[in-house]
Amino acid sequence: MQPITDDVWQKDITVIPALSKTELHARWERLEGSKPPNIPIDLLRLLYVQRVREHAYGGIPGWVLAEFDRVLVESRQPREKKRVDSVRRSLSVGTRLVREWNGKTISVEVREEGYLYADRLYGSLSEIARAVTGAHWSGPRFFGIKRRG
Repeated sequence: MQPITDDVWQKDITVIPALSKTELHARWERLEGSKPPNIPIDLLRLLYVQRVREHAYGGIPGWVLAEFDRVLVESRQPREKKRVDSVRRSLSVGTRLVREWNGKTISVEVREEGYLYADRLYGSLSEIARAVTGAHWSGPRFFGIKRRG
């Protein structure tokens, strides 16, 4: 097959919408050297135009194909159930955090799967601080683990 130049491919794609399925299949086979994929004709037209452009200007760069492969492999790996926050990583399982709030003692136990407060498991200290105060708080700051600045 001879190289496809700008004028050839631009002239070629102007007739694509008018081609029958048989004519489009024949052009695909001349271009690719194989049978076209079994997809709807409108999609095949778009794919054919893309393949003509790739023949004219070059295909997808190798680094893009490598990134596609990386994302595909990553998408097939099992996802972690839940990210462990940095505060829980720094506290040992079994640690008890105690804070007094409006005359009430708040006691939280660090567990492997989260934080236990009032017989309920929470995913973060901020959730507990919000439940206790009714306002948005930084959980680590509320419990005195992290100070401002």
